[in-house]
Amino acid sequence: MRDRATPGGDNQPRELLGHSELALTRAEQSKTQRVVFYDPSIDECHRSRSALSIELKSAIERDELKLFYQPQIDVASGNLIGFEVLLRWFHPERGLVPPDEFIPIAEETGLIVPIGEWVLRTACVEASKWKNPYKIAVNVATAQLATGDLPMIILDILGRTGLSAKRLELEITETSIIDDHHHTLNIVRQLKQLGISIAMDDFGTGYSSLSMLQTFPFDKIKIDRSFISGVSNSDQSSAIARATIVLAEGLKMKTLAEGVEDEDDLAFLRQNGCLEAQGYFFGKPVPIEEIEHLVNADLETTDEDEPQKVFQLSRVI
Repeated sequence: MRDRATPGGDNQPRELLGHSELALTRAEQSKTQRVVFYDPSIDECHRSRSALSIELKSAIERDELKLFYQPQIDVASGNLIGFEVLLRWFHPERGLVPPDEFIPIAEETGLIVPIGEWVLRTACVEASKWKNPYKIAVNVATAQLATGDLPMIILDILGRTGLSAKRLELEITETSIIDDHHHTLNIVRQLKQLGISIAMDDFGTGYSSLSMLQTFPFDKIKIDRSFISGVSNSDQSSAIARATIVLAEGLKMKTLAEGVEDEDDLAFLRQNGCLEAQGYFFGKPVPIEEIEHLVNADLETTDEDEPQKVFQLSRVI
């Protein structure tokens, strides 16, 4: 990190220190730059993030947050089996704020904990009203696991909404486990006792280890989209995907492939025994209003123990 003063500028020591701190922060956040020079754009970016952070604090109260749902299907049959719940922020002036812009801010400020609880409560409330018992998969942040209150919060949510624990799946990342292995394992075991299923999200992109899969009682491994999109044309991606499917099968875990974009991707998954999938081929994330015709359709069966049999389709949305 270095601070390069503006030529001819009247830089006071305090101002230089502030510039240096901003440049240092940028250098620490960068994955490619070891040396970062201060420039006015860093100040502008810092002010923008600070303003966004302040506005994010009241986003729930102002009803600016909204849940979107992306379909998940059974690969072998083509049945719709559930939805992944995704968060969107519609700012009154900025419009749609990308998740990769506001989620890191929420994590840095600790706002991810109340926002994460809002997502869980809202998703369970909405799903509890569906005529058909599709599952919902909700991402859980590292900070939510770290608090230790998550099992009690979810127990309260299930009790208030009446949603069956069998219909709720929580997705956690490898990073969440690495940060505090013992604590996270304890929380995951408590969640499993409630009847909730647990999925490892973005498998293969972090610091995976076989011991982690052996220790944690995962029900599902989600294969990251980076290994699935165009998998039939990449020897490396196909090898990793096949190995993950075989590994999960041996550990008696399900596999779900993210990022399925065409028939070739789907054909590969069928040939190699992947059980579940999601991606733009089946449908993009959409608001609740656009899936009501699916979740409230008159179907042949609504057996909660066999939700995969309730709807036959090739492309959902």
